[in-house]
Amino acid sequence: MATLVIMPRQGQSVESCVITSFDKKVGDTVAVDDILFTYETDKSSFEEKATVAGTILAVFADEGHDVPCLEPVCVIGNPGEKYDDLLPKTDAPATAAGIEAVTEKPAETAPAAAAAAAGVAVEGGRLKISPRAKNLAARTEADLSKAVPTGPNGRIIERDVNALLDAGLIIKSAAAEEKPAETAAAAPAASSAPVAYTDVKLSNVRKVIAKSMHASLSTMAQLTLNSSFDATSIIKYRTALKANAEALGLENITYNDMVLYAVAKTLASGEFESVNAHYLEDEGVLRCFSDVNLGIAVDTDRGLLVPTLFGADKLSLNSLAAGAKKVIKAAQSGSCSPDMLKGATITVTNLGSLGVESFTPVINPPQTCILGVCNLTRRVKETAAGDVFYTAMGLSLTFDHRALDGAPAARFLKALCANLENFELLLAK
Repeated sequence: MATLVIMPRQGQSVESCVITSFDKKVGDTVAVDDILFTYETDKSSFEEKATVAGTILAVFADEGHDVPCLEPVCVIGNPGEKYDDLLPKTDAPATAAGIEAVTEKPAETAPAAAAAAAGVAVEGGRLKISPRAKNLAARTEADLSKAVPTGPNGRIIERDVNALLDAGLIIKSAAAEEKPAETAAAAPAASSAPVAYTDVKLSNVRKVIAKSMHASLSTMAQLTLNSSFDATSIIKYRTALKANAEALGLENITYNDMVLYAVAKTLASGEFESVNAHYLEDEGVLRCFSDVNLGIAVDTDRGLLVPTLFGADKLSLNSLAAGAKKVIKAAQSGSCSPDMLKGATITVTNLGSLGVESFTPVINPPQTCILGVCNLTRRVKETAAGDVFYTAMGLSLTFDHRALDGAPAARFLKALCANLENFELLLAK
């Protein structure tokens, strides 16, 4: 019996996924657990494995296609087996020709697009279009009035916008059409010397990061406070842990775990509500949270991801270390659920291992703060017995000045440093 493979839904907010690679083609034999294709959401990548053995009878999408969740991707069955009854009923019948059926030449799709201009789906006075397609159309000025929807229920999706662009169907401004000859004449002469370069196609993750960071800096009043604390206490405590962790069955607790723990416990005091909060400008609300959900910035091969450790203020140091390692590993392996990449009330990002002494971390909206953790440095302080050398760790707190003023932010940073300098006392609370 033929089996239809659909695009899974990864998280409640995910409407479509982009296929990044196809490991099988029509006619290939597959076994259970063979990887059929890989796909990505805005922030995570996944592998789709075969749940049945058989032959690939048809493929309905190609690499780079934006496929709506729960839409057919391919069919597995026995050679020659019929599968039409498995496919959703649409105006345009599916074909067994595989991917060639969904990648017609642009020149052939342009007349169809123009003919269907009046039939673009509209619901409630609004164009039915996916977020990816809408963003692409906004960037490229694609003429959506000529789009031929191929998504579910007559919805325009990203591949429909790409078809418009391939066919040259864009909205031309009057300025762009005016005096083309003069514009061409004004262009500088091309250099005859070749210039070596490489174009690297941006991944969806990179595009999302760029958009989010630009929006963060352009819409917030961000200010960074830099401080440091005497790290003698956490260094001493970690030395003791390393010597006894295996015998006690403890996690490999790192300096970063200790900072995360101190952030969660400092905020759990309830004295710094505006630090553990979301600034909701459209609603005119500062939403202060009673729980501390820590966003942990993770450097991955696909870009920066920020998984969330929920309820961090209720965890022991050992449990927090285990939870942090779990979400970090999920982010690095690309198996992080989209639901794990939201809901943070404050973010911590650590560049200490890279030798950074201070920096300006960028807030992840709508959070009001982000804490940067810096490296260990050797410093000197004056005491009654004379100058004493000690090891310090730097902290950089960026806060949204719309949500809180400098003094409350500085008080939180001061309290955090005090807790880290007296870490064993913090554990006793």
